[in-house]
Amino acid sequence: MATRKKPADPKLRILALDPELSPYRSDLKLRMRLYGEAKKKLTTNGSLSDFANGSLYYGLHKGRNGWYYREWAPAAEKMSLIGDFNGWDPSKNPMKKLKNGNWEVFVRGTKTIPHGSHIKVRVTHNGESFDRIPLYIHRIHQFPDGSCTGQVWEPETPFVWSDGDFALPAEQPLFIYEAHIGMATEKPRIGTYREFAETVLPRIREEGYNAVQLMAIMEHPYYASFGYQVSNFFAASSWYGTPDDLKALINEAHAMGLSVLLDLVHSHAVKNTAEGINGFDGRDDQFFKDGGAGDHPAWGSKVFDYGKNGVVHFLLSNVRFWLEEYHFDGFRFDGVTSMIYLDHGLGSAFTDYRQYFSMNTDVQAVAYLQLAAELTHEFKRGALCVAEEMSGMPGMCLPVKDGGIGFDYRLSMGLPDFFIKTIKEKQDGQWNIGRLYYELISRRPGEKNIAYCESHDQALVGDKTLMFRLADKEMYWGMNRGYENMVVERAVALHKMIRLVTIAAGGEGYLNFMGNEFGHPEWIDFPREGNGWSFAHARRLWSLAENGYLRYELLGNFDKAIYTEVYRDVIALIRKYDVLEGGMPRCLRQHEDDQILAFEKKGCVFVFNFHPTRSQTGLFVPVPEKGDYQVILSTDDKTFGGYQNIDKSVVYHTWAHDPQMGDGFVIYLPARTAVVLRKIDK
Repeated sequence: MATRKKPADPKLRILALDPELSPYRSDLKLRMRLYGEAKKKLTTNGSLSDFANGSLYYGLHKGRNGWYYREWAPAAEKMSLIGDFNGWDPSKNPMKKLKNGNWEVFVRGTKTIPHGSHIKVRVTHNGESFDRIPLYIHRIHQFPDGSCTGQVWEPETPFVWSDGDFALPAEQPLFIYEAHIGMATEKPRIGTYREFAETVLPRIREEGYNAVQLMAIMEHPYYASFGYQVSNFFAASSWYGTPDDLKALINEAHAMGLSVLLDLVHSHAVKNTAEGINGFDGRDDQFFKDGGAGDHPAWGSKVFDYGKNGVVHFLLSNVRFWLEEYHFDGFRFDGVTSMIYLDHGLGSAFTDYRQYFSMNTDVQAVAYLQLAAELTHEFKRGALCVAEEMSGMPGMCLPVKDGGIGFDYRLSMGLPDFFIKTIKEKQDGQWNIGRLYYELISRRPGEKNIAYCESHDQALVGDKTLMFRLADKEMYWGMNRGYENMVVERAVALHKMIRLVTIAAGGEGYLNFMGNEFGHPEWIDFPREGNGWSFAHARRLWSLAENGYLRYELLGNFDKAIYTEVYRDVIALIRKYDVLEGGMPRCLRQHEDDQILAFEKKGCVFVFNFHPTRSQTGLFVPVPEKGDYQVILSTDDKTFGGYQNIDKSVVYHTWAHDPQMGDGFVIYLPARTAVVLRKIDK
């Protein structure tokens, strides 16, 4: 009698997806146990939304007869609310110490603290007094000399939302447009929330993206930090306008059908004490790990202690706050790899499963991420969590109940690195097509990835954008459509092919950084002392793609979601045929010497000829279904800056050309060209 297999532990479905994790069953069970213990300890009724209520209690709140101000400062000996409303006199509004390290003061009179008032809190620790910005402040005012205060944001007429009918699309693949508000203007200055809503959001919608990912929104004192040195976690960046301006932007995005993701920085915080949360109550370890463990060696910032209840409450309250106060639709969690390893993953290649489950794993950080993901999904139905995670930690994008960490997507961070390395180190005819395909499909089973060939990381000074790396100095004078330039022709051709292969095979979602869709030239270099505080490289030259005589427009056409009788662009095609929901691509043909790659996904047949000189006059492409096929997209279209050598009216009939490969069709495919075909419905 055959023995019946025991049913798999439902909490460890991850083991069924990846049997190679079996030796680490105990580690995965520990993950589940720590998560369960943390949730039980922190919640009374199992609701993380009820627990993550810090912004409703702490900070400054207007009541019926006056203002309540509360803070969590366990190490403080005395505290006083100060500001221009009381002449900055700490004796006028001293705070009372409550239980569990909490402090409170009531300021009588609703008009005592007017809208726009500047406030701080005077803290005394070990007999020393110093001023700090309230932890839960919603707005920061930065003076010309760089000093900052908290600013009361309580307008007489509160912002009125009109996005009640907006609903996050269920199970819709993500097409993310990553953007920075300040550099979204063409003018050499810092752009505003209102400008972005008026001028950039329509571009994003027109180009076919369904989500915008906003970076540098959490307040940061140094503009050139790109927003990743956060000082005030509950304050929308004052660099671009007011809190109401940001709300208006998100409201408008929702009116256009666009989801809005926040680039959430919970991986570290700025060291600054005068502007940030470091040393708020006089101790370095109020929020951060003690001693050297609390310092990030590569980023020069502070590292959170995810094992402290007060820290977890602060950060989870922050998650809820951005969803509730600003109607964000989810998050891109920054620096997840740095969070989940005690050495921050620095210098690790992560080639062995043992690296995921060792004493180097910060299990408390993993538990925090599980709670944050669960809270996001619990508080707002359909909200998304995207992990910037490069180690490949198993289960990052599996539900917590299955032994995972609970995120929806991870960024395919290896793809841009692969393209950079290939372009830098390989001659065109030496590209490893097998390795390219491996990098595109290499992702953890059952977990969703966001594919991209470049983000803001690849555009920063010290690196190069994809187009700048391909064309280099020729971008300055070789982009005119009226003149041939072989360097530029090569760059345009490969730029299109790299984007197409990435979006088609690299994941279940797609990301583009603003301007990269049309090959924005040069790098990003924010104003700093080293460049004379120049804005020349901290803006987007949209006019390059709009003046009618440069090839930037043609590259933009390839990305832009415009339907005509002449062509369908790549994003429109991918969306129309639900290619991102097609699972793993099915490889049809791969040839190293000829630099040929062909695969099928969701009924679309993608064929690439990466060879720099060798055109294929009779390329056989095997297909899974017999019938007649026709080209629906060609990178060689003149509309996209090509030569129009592909006749899209031709019908390709399948036949048994090769006994080993089965049925397929023969096609002409020029060098550095890609086509997409579909079977003709009869």
